[in-house]
Amino acid sequence: MKKDKLVFESDNFNLTSVEYPHVTRTDGGHLKITPKVHYADRLELSPELAVEMAWITMLAGEAMTTALKNRGIDIGLINYQDNKNWSVFKPEGPYLHIHLYGRAKDAKIHKYGDACQFPHRETGFYDKFEPLNDGDIKEIQKQIQKLLKQNKYQKENWHL
Repeated sequence: MKKDKLVFESDNFNLTSVEYPHVTRTDGGHLKITPKVHYADRLELSPELAVEMAWITMLAGEAMTTALKNRGIDIGLINYQDNKNWSVFKPEGPYLHIHLYGRAKDAKIHKYGDACQFPHRETGFYDKFEPLNDGDIKEIQKQIQKLLKQNKYQKENWHL
């Protein structure tokens, strides 16, 4: 069984490249942010955790945009979404996680400017979707490191 690949981690969240993506690589790719502790919803987060989640979301989105452009995928924007519907009837219930969907200007399946489609996995819709590759992940990590060196993304500059 394939496994999501760790791209970056903060004190309380993991950023991963999704091995079974909702958006194929050439359409913009798919990353996911997940808390290291199970929360059903963002309403369970402390204000400090909510700020950290927003911080990593912004950091990841900017790094993903730049990195994939550097890799030949013309990202026009990133969609950020909480999608818990598929786990609502599972015994463990829904869990908080944020999806980052790159939206490439020349996308073939999830066309730029249109809403993404998210049918259940068993429909086969995603079967041929390609995850971000090791080169993409390394470039995203490189961009994250560059952004962390800039004052804009230093966590000590974020206050409630």
